[in-house]
Amino acid sequence: MIHWRRYFAELVGTAALLCAVIGSGIMAEQLADGNTAVALLANTFATVFALYVLIETLGPISGAHFNPVVSMVMAYRKDLARHHLMAYILAQLIGAALGAWIAHAMFELEILQLSTKLRTGPAQWFAEAVATGGLLFVILRSPEGKASSIVACYIGAAYWFTASTSFANPAAAFGRMFSNTFAGISPSDVPAFVAAQIVGGFLGLLLHTLLKSDHQNGH
Repeated sequence: MIHWRRYFAELVGTAALLCAVIGSGIMAEQLADGNTAVALLANTFATVFALYVLIETLGPISGAHFNPVVSMVMAYRKDLARHHLMAYILAQLIGAALGAWIAHAMFELEILQLSTKLRTGPAQWFAEAVATGGLLFVILRSPEGKASSIVACYIGAAYWFTASTSFANPAAAFGRMFSNTFAGISPSDVPAFVAAQIVGGFLGLLLHTLLKSDHQNGH
């Protein structure tokens, strides 16, 4: 059976998410007159609203992962058939790059660019592990039908309580390295972010497993 709709939904959703993150960052930077806190607040709101809408609209098609770590954990749990994993990740990465380019086109910026914004160091790597672990935990703990609002709220909070502003997503890091704007990240800093995100994601799964009730464990 051809599952192209699921992969296409992941591509479109990830592109839209990155477009919202990067585009709102560009707009915020233009309007905030140098006030980074105001710019980050605007960036946060746009991301939260976009994430809620995208999960609601595309969740029924693909599960609305938009994130390779989410797909990896779901495949590990067998909630996602493992033969879908690589196609999901590829769709997410392509979508992330497209989202950056769409944002640039809307603001009449050079389409192809690489970020020079440094985001590195043990504190930021630890923050990404925390952010991604928390994300997977809330996804796995969300009651049926409530994941869209809970995940959006968590990401909105994590923008502010993490030192890294909560990428929590290898596809987001990949897409944002193609944008030398407010939301960008230097390509050289991406591998460490991704490693921290993967570790954090599986720690979130571990925390969820440890806190399962006897009923959830089938006892």
